[in-house]
Amino acid sequence: MVMWKIKCSTCSLLACRSDHNETRNCSERMMWKYSPDSDPTLRIYPVNLGDEGNYTCEIASSAGNFLFFSSLTVIVPPTVTLTCDKSRVAVCQASAGKPAADASCIPASNHGTEEEVHHPNGTVTRVSYIGWVNSMLPAAACLVTHPATNQT
Repeated sequence: MVMWKIKCSTCSLLACRSDHNETRNCSERMMWKYSPDSDPTLRIYPVNLGDEGNYTCEIASSAGNFLFFSSLTVIVPPTVTLTCDKSRVAVCQASAGKPAADASCIPASNHGTEEEVHHPNGTVTRVSYIGWVNSMLPAAACLVTHPATNQT
């Protein structure tokens, strides 16, 4: 018998259990990667923020009982925008990333400001502002780095 259990902040206990070639109590997104007899790997697709948590795999066989523990952290890439408002302020925004992205306007300025908004689902929006009034700069760029992407 193989059973996966999860305890997470947004869900109750979920168990995927195989007894006599049956799978019970699994969600549509959580299933066996292959089969519990040949490979007890749990597959979660598509993964979402609510799946984050601590997982336990319990295996009972003629060789004994075994417990394996795994922790799942979900990383979400931010949505990036660069806009200019009516008062000639460049706004670089990295929305709903997890963890928070690093976001800044280029070129950097002593007159720039930054703001961070934490959302209830654990994602973070970072906004960087740079004033364009009395500036001789022809262009601006939005520089965002995040662990979910391998690019800047």
